[in-house]
Amino acid sequence: MLAKAKVNHVRIAPRKVKIVVDLIRKKNVSIASAILENVQKAASPILLKLLKSAVANAENNHSMNSGSLYISEIYANSGPILKRMQPRAKGRGARINKRTSHITIVLKEKIDNDKNG
Repeated sequence: MLAKAKVNHVRIAPRKVKIVVDLIRKKNVSIASAILENVQKAASPILLKLLKSAVANAENNHSMNSGSLYISEIYANSGPILKRMQPRAKGRGARINKRTSHITIVLKEKIDNDKNG
């Protein structure tokens, strides 16, 4: 079973989100939430809220056990770019790209092999 959560158009660059995403990939949900609470990055509260949403989806929609969940996939793709102008010398203008992200988390349940042996 899979449980997903996705957030679109987050006003943070995907390059900055991917730094935090790499820390929690393939981790248990409780360990990942502990990491996100202690990492001092701008993407941490966004990812923590998204992780809690994915856990709630797993429990309520798919009847999965929250204690055995882990992050099987997590990725941050680029969204639309907000293009702004900044005045420069001699009447020119320089473009500022304000980047956005689409972040997706997929959770799976760990399968215990102790029951067979």
